Amino acid sequence: MDQIWLHRPEIPHRKLERPIMAASYQYDASHRGSWRSHDQGRFVFTVSGMLRVTTPIGMWTLGPQRGLWIAPRVGHELIATSAVCMHSVYFEPEASPWPESACHAVSVSSLLRELVAAMVEDRERDPERRYALIAPLLLSEMRDSRKAAGGGLPLPLDRRLRQICDFLLAAPANGDSLAIWGERVGASERTLARRFKDETGLTFGHWRQQLRIVEAVSKLAQGVRVAEIAAELGYANSSTFITMFRKTMGETPQRYLKSEPR
Repeated sequence: MDQIWLHRPEIPHRKLERPIMAASYQYDASHRGSWRSHDQGRFVFTVSGMLRVTTPIGMWTLGPQRGLWIAPRVGHELIATSAVCMHSVYFEPEASPWPESACHAVSVSSLLRELVAAMVEDRERDPERRYALIAPLLLSEMRDSRKAAGGGLPLPLDRRLRQICDFLLAAPANGDSLAIWGERVGASERTLARRFKDETGLTFGHWRQQLRIVEAVSKLAQGVRVAEIAAELGYANSSTFITMFRKTMGETPQRYLKSEPR
C-alpha cells in the first residue's frame, strides 16, 4: 500500500534552501510520474497543457487557470494528459499559505502565474535576486485566491471500488452497470452501491457522470471539438452530451470555457 499513502510515516524532515522554492518541469503527453510525497506543501499548475493529479482520495484535472494545493506528506501521482509545461512551488510548514492538511483546487490569477514564473526564473539565474520581494506577495496572492469549483473527483479507498474507478479513469465512456462490475470484483451490486456512497458521497451513476464532466472540461481546454468529446465519452450525439453538461455545470460547454478565469 506504499504507493497510495495518505501521509508518510514520520521520518527526519529535509529542509529546503529557502522557505519557498519554485521549479518548472516539462513532460511529454502520457507521461506518468511515480507516486511520491514531500515534507513540504506543494502547489502545482500548468503553464500549458493539461495535468491530472491523483491522491489516495481524489483526482483533479488542472490547466493554466486551475492549480492544486497538495498538503505536506500526502502521496500523489502526476499524469500528463497532453504535452505539459508546469510550475511547482514548495512551501515549508512555517511559510504555508494554508494550515489545513486537505488538498484543494485553487483559481490561478494572472498575477499568481507571473509571481511563480519570476521565482522560477530567479532560481535559474540568481536565487536571491528578488526573493525577499516576491515571497510575501506570492503568499498574499495565494491566500486571497478563491478555491476553484469543479475539476476534482473523490476516490474511494475500498479495493474493489478502486479497481472499478481505475478502469473508468482510463475508459470514461464505459457504461457497464454496477451489477456487471459486481460480478467482476466479487461483490453484490447493493454492497458496492452502499460503499460507493459512503466513501465518495456520490452514487455510482453520479460519480461516473462527474468523471465525464472532468474529462470533457480537460478536452475542451485542449481545443477538442464538442462532437469528438461526445463520441469519446460514449454519448449518442452532441445534443445529448451538451444537455448533460448544461444540466450539471449550468451552461453549455462553449459558454463554460469562455467563462473560465484567465
